[in-house]
Amino acid sequence: MLNENFVFVGIAINAIGLSSYLIDTLRGKIQPNRVSFALWCLAPLIAFFAQIKQGVGVQSLMTLSVGLFPIAVFLGTFVNKKAYWKLTKFDLSCGVLSLAGLVLWQITQVGNFAIFFSILSDGLAYVPTLVKSFKFPETESAWPWATVSTNGLFTLLTIKTWSFANFGFPLYFLIINFIVFAVVQFKIGKRMAKASL
Repeated sequence: MLNENFVFVGIAINAIGLSSYLIDTLRGKIQPNRVSFALWCLAPLIAFFAQIKQGVGVQSLMTLSVGLFPIAVFLGTFVNKKAYWKLTKFDLSCGVLSLAGLVLWQITQVGNFAIFFSILSDGLAYVPTLVKSFKFPETESAWPWATVSTNGLFTLLTIKTWSFANFGFPLYFLIINFIVFAVVQFKIGKRMAKASL
């Protein structure tokens, strides 16, 4: 187990990766999905407040950071028209389902339920980006997703008390971002399409 200050190392690595992602967005090199990034601002912030309510310590700062950093990327999509991924009905449907998860949390008002529904909501917000990355990996940059994933890893390695409130969001965050990294880096969708020919 690492010292809990390593949470800050994970947050710093996350910030470096997302700064690179933001620069690529502003240059129009990549096209983030606005629905995903807008919702990634909300769900982690709710999970953060739920973690505070559940007594999670410094590890909750990882969750806070993953709610704050996407705001810059979301705003960056409005700066360069090439950095905008055209939204589809599918994207909007995922967004509505994601918001429904947040409403369910509001109804329950229970810390662990809030974390669970925040994970559900955040995960649904990943679906449009995953689908886009699967079909059009050239619209993404792989390595920032790997750096974001390490934020979850460092946080997990600092946990002393293994409860859902402590590990739920960081574990989910590690896995989902690693999946996006792998889909983009190895162009899994393109390879599967070639293999099926």
